[in-house]
Formats: sequence, C-alpha cells, structure tokens
Amino acid sequence: MKNIIVGVLVVVIALLMGFIIFSFNSAFTDVINSSCSHGETCPMWETLDFQTNVSIAIMAFVIIIGLYLIFFGKEEKIITKIIKMVERKEPKTITKESYSKVLSGLSSEEKVVVEKLIESKGSLSQSDLIEHTDFNKVRISRILDRLEGRGVVERKRHGMSNIVVLK
Repeated sequence: MKNIIVGVLVVVIALLMGFIIFSFNSAFTDVINSSCSHGETCPMWETLDFQTNVSIAIMAFVIIIGLYLIFFGKEEKIITKIIKMVERKEPKTITKESYSKVLSGLSSEEKVVVEKLIESKGSLSQSDLIEHTDFNKVRISRILDRLEGRGVVERKRHGMSNIVVLK
C-alpha cells in the first residue's frame, strides 16, 4: 500500500482516538461531578488530568507518525526493481574481447577449450567439447578441472552428461 494512504489511515485512527478520549473525559467529568464532594481537591480530578494528558500524548505521537508517512515516506517503485532484476538476468554478449584478460593467463589447451565455449555463446556439452577440440575424454576432464578451479567455467550435470558453462 502506498505510504500516503497508510499515513491518512493512521491520522484518521488518531482522530478516532481523540473522539474516544473526548467522550471518555466527558463521561468521567460527569461521574466526578456527581460523586465527588471535595471540589477541585478531589483525587479523581488528578486521575482525570493524568489520563487525559497521557492519552493526548499517545494520540499526538500517532498523528506525527501519520504525517511523516504522508509527507516524507518514500515510495518504492516495484516496476523499477523488476526492470533492474531483468537487466541482471539478461546474458551479456560473449566475445573473445570480453574474455581477453582471462585468456591471457591460460595454457594453450585451456585457451582452445575456452574459445570453443565462447564460439558456442557460453555453454556446450562436455561431449561436444571433445568433438570440437579433438582432445580425449581424460584430457578434457583435466582441462575442465583446472578451469573450474580458476573459476572460469562451471560444469552442470545434465542427465548422463555435463554442460560446461562460462562464468
């Protein structure tokens, strides 16, 4: 719910509290006038004054909260958050230029594997890597172990095989 609407509701509730306080004080004043014969020195008057002051202070506090929500409460735009989340989820274009820094620190075999992943837009099955690189299963597995250790790729289980994804 919008902060302005919540603020208005809080102020309305505070005004209802004020009406209840006024009604209570009127009824209590009538009771004191009819039952207390001491006049202004009656202890009931002190009780009425104390209760009135406390209840007005609480009502003022609630009104201040409502006014704060109306005038200073910040609205969060849910649509803006959704757009930002979608932007984060959209894949970035994968090019050799964007991975040039990573490629510079790799061995020649690791470069071949990463370049094949770049050509396939960031993901490829492990068996397809074997076909495209002409490395055997053991060599690809060891190369991927090293690349995973460096945080360059990630292997994800897909049925009976692995999908290799660039990070």
